[in-house]
Amino acid sequence: MTTIKEIPFRFDQVGSFLRPDTLKKARQNFSNQTISAQELKAIEDQAIIELIDQQVENGLKAVTDGEFRRSWWHLDFLWGLNGVEQTTPEHGYQFNQVETRAASYQITDKVTFNPEHPFFEAFTFLNEHTPEGILAKATIPSPTLLFNRKSDTFTYASYTDENIFIDDLAKAYHQTILKFYDLGCRYLQLDDTSWGMYTGFIENAKTDDEIKHWQQQCVAGVAVVNQLLQDLPKDLTITMHVCRGNYKSDWAIAGPYDHVAPYLAQLTIDGYFLEYDDNRSGGFEPLSQIYKNDPAKKVVLGLVTSKFPELESKESLSKRINEASAYIPLENLCLSPQCGFASTEEGNHLTEDEQWAKVRLVVETAKQVWQDA
Repeated sequence: MTTIKEIPFRFDQVGSFLRPDTLKKARQNFSNQTISAQELKAIEDQAIIELIDQQVENGLKAVTDGEFRRSWWHLDFLWGLNGVEQTTPEHGYQFNQVETRAASYQITDKVTFNPEHPFFEAFTFLNEHTPEGILAKATIPSPTLLFNRKSDTFTYASYTDENIFIDDLAKAYHQTILKFYDLGCRYLQLDDTSWGMYTGFIENAKTDDEIKHWQQQCVAGVAVVNQLLQDLPKDLTITMHVCRGNYKSDWAIAGPYDHVAPYLAQLTIDGYFLEYDDNRSGGFEPLSQIYKNDPAKKVVLGLVTSKFPELESKESLSKRINEASAYIPLENLCLSPQCGFASTEEGNHLTEDEQWAKVRLVVETAKQVWQDA
């Protein structure tokens, strides 16, 4: 029986996997109205069952549905909350070199828990098909995505007071997580690009007022996350993946964790997945703040890139883990890919075989570094 102390695992994963061609074709056929929603679901079901088997065969202890029923890592979930509607802006999100597909959301009413959220049915299917001894892991976007803004003015549909909005958002998420728990979830991950954004915005701020604004956003982020986590079951592990953008192997944000580490350290989560696959993330020094604030927290080092097929060497990964252990004990550290392999249905630029080689590299390296892996 897996215990909360084991999660996150010494070798772990962020959540999304490359969609197989059969699934991509089915989604296109559904969009073209040449197959029904029921036919699409049957194809998704089979692809997810096969994915679960592949994750287990490649050594993972926690499995996901690969986000195979989603188009986006975040929007599909946000659109499912009451009070949030789907929109199509003129432009997509601007990454370093590419612009994403155009899709977004709009808050049109009071944000509340949706007991019929489609993610509940999706998790139930995952959990029912996860083998005994393996853990079904749920991944949802962090609530902070719903109040990032560059202006100090707060205007959201029926909201004029940010504190009321944060209360509603935290309540909706709290009820959502409890529903996941009732369905058997014991491992849930909040995916959060906000902290990655703040590192870049603070790093590149031109005035003290800009820095102050983004620091205020950090304070609000701590408030909403900690509020939603209050009084959750003790045997439920909550982790957070701090993402810096992942679209067709491109990235969005660069900046060291130094700017957000004091705030991350205040979050009452059980562990962090932090991206460290290249120099955009800065050094390991900020890990000491997280450890000093709560010596029980784990940090999963995302040292293996999910963006490119070239394999890192086990020697270089072991060396970097050792470097990180100068700031946080080795027993508090774990290893994973830096992000998912397909944060959107397009996926990153590598093959499925190359994806699984990355997963095996994580598992094998962790077993060499940690005897308890």
